[in-house]
This record gives sequence, structure tokens and C-alpha cells, in this order.
Amino acid sequence: MKQRNSLLKQGNKSSLIASVVNAIIAFVKGTAYFFTGNVAMFAETMHSLGDAANQFFVYIGSALSKKMPTDHYPNGFGRLVNLVLLGAVLVVGIMSYETIKEGYKHIVHPTESKGIAINIIVLAIAMLMEAYVLFKAMKEVLHESNVEAKGIAIIPTSFRHLGRAKPATKLVFMEDFVATLGGLIAIIGILLAYFAGLHAAEGVASILIGIMMFFVVGRVFLDNAKGILGEADDDLEEVIAKYILEQPEIKDIQTLYAIKEGEDFHIEMKLEIDPNLTVAQAGQIKNRIEAKIHDMRGVTDVIIEFDEDDGIPTWIPT
Repeated sequence: MKQRNSLLKQGNKSSLIASVVNAIIAFVKGTAYFFTGNVAMFAETMHSLGDAANQFFVYIGSALSKKMPTDHYPNGFGRLVNLVLLGAVLVVGIMSYETIKEGYKHIVHPTESKGIAINIIVLAIAMLMEAYVLFKAMKEVLHESNVEAKGIAIIPTSFRHLGRAKPATKLVFMEDFVATLGGLIAIIGILLAYFAGLHAAEGVASILIGIMMFFVVGRVFLDNAKGILGEADDDLEEVIAKYILEQPEIKDIQTLYAIKEGEDFHIEMKLEIDPNLTVAQAGQIKNRIEAKIHDMRGVTDVIIEFDEDDGIPTWIPT
């Protein structure tokens, strides 16, 4: 029990907050849809419900990925969060399909919905709540990317560094960005239906929301498929290589890999050193390099091998 609670505390906080907020939003939207029958509100209900479910699973997955290696799983559980996220996108995919299907039905057979005031108020409040979660996710992206920004600069800076964020944070960011934009589209569809008599506009809004949800599904699927396979991080490799080549005892780098495993990085390298160095001196060099790399954000494992310098340059800095 104590170990489980400890793991849950290490789960991605952005996904937990997003899950709770979206569950509340889904309940409110669902209630509004029950009384008004508005198809755009149905789309937003499905969207929020899907977001709440998969973000909760993401939180659990990100926590379990911190579990220490065991005899049966000596490589640890780092990539578990990628597997959970692949499962989570299935939930969003089903919700997307239902949203598009209902939107199409409404376009073919448009009906007049009621309660414009309720729908607009609910959607406006939901947009504000989702925008709040999105802003929290933006700041988390900057924190995980080790980038600083203040005020309005947080918004464009977070978009530029989204690729450096952890998988769970990236999912929360994209889902709540789409949710905020989807709320705006739903409001526009409802207003067009009420004031311009374009009742099919609500169905169009529902389809657009469903398409945006499918975009999230595709993006998250590709990102986490790469994570499961073990994607190399070129930027981190260059940072590590620069530090290593600054060490006077290191003559060359034969190989260097920074493999992303879930939210963590596994570093492997083979370095060329002066053959006149003693084993003790080589051990000191190894300990120094390992300590430095372990201090880098997200690095959990470092493997270093040495070979004698062959006089032929191998590593070419970019």
C-alpha cells in the first residue's frame, strides 16, 4: 500500500488536474445536453468525457512507469506510459467517431435545439476551465523543457518547445488546446443555428470537433509508437557530446545514443581515450562523466565503455 501511494505521488500532475476538471465539465455539459438536445453540446460532452477518461489513465501510467526494475523486468517500466497512452487514444478515437456520426445525422436531418442561454453559459464556463488547464500544461511544458518565460510569452514559447515535453504533458496540452478551440466552434455553431436559422451549423460544429479529436489521436499514436520503439533524442546527444569532447582525456566518441524510454532517457556511449591511462584513471574519468550526465534532466541510466584511441576521428559535431 505504501509503495503504491508513493508511485501515485510521482504521477504526472497535469494529467490528474486535467482529468478532474474534464470530468466536472463532462457532467455539466451532459446535463445541458439532456435538457436541450443540442448536438454541438453532445459533441463537447463526448469530448470532455473522453479527455477525462484517458487523462486519468495517463496519470496512472505515468506513475507506474516510475516503478523500480524487478527480476522479471530488469529494464524497468519506463515505456509503460507509452503503452498506456496508446490505449488512451483508442478511447478518444471512439469518442471522435461518435461525435462525427451524430454531427452527420444532424446535418442530414437538422432539428431545432432549445436552451441557447444554458448552452452558451455552460460552454463559456467550460472554455475558461479548459483554458486554465491548458495554461497549466503550457507552464509544465516549459518546466520540462528547462525553458523560462513569463506572462503572455508563455503561450508561444510552450508551442515551440512542445516536442521536448513528457508524453503525458504533451497529451494534456494537445487535448485541452483542442477542447478550448472546440468550445469556441460549438458556440459559433449554436449562434448560427439560433440567429441565422442555420440548424445544420450545429452538426458541422460537431464534425469539426470530431476531426480535431482525430488529429490528437493520430499525433499521440505516432509519438508514443516512437517511444515504445525507443526514439533517439538528437538534441540531447549533441549536448552530451559537447561536454564529453571538452574533457581532455577523451580523444573521440565512437558511438553515443540518448534513447527516450517513456519519460526518461537511457544513455549509452563508447569513448576513445589515451591508451597510456591506467585503469584507476579511466575509472575516475568514467565516474566524473556519469555524475555529470546523471544531473541532466530526465536521465536515469548511463552506460560508458572505453576503447583506446585509434587516431581516426569518428564523431563529427553538427
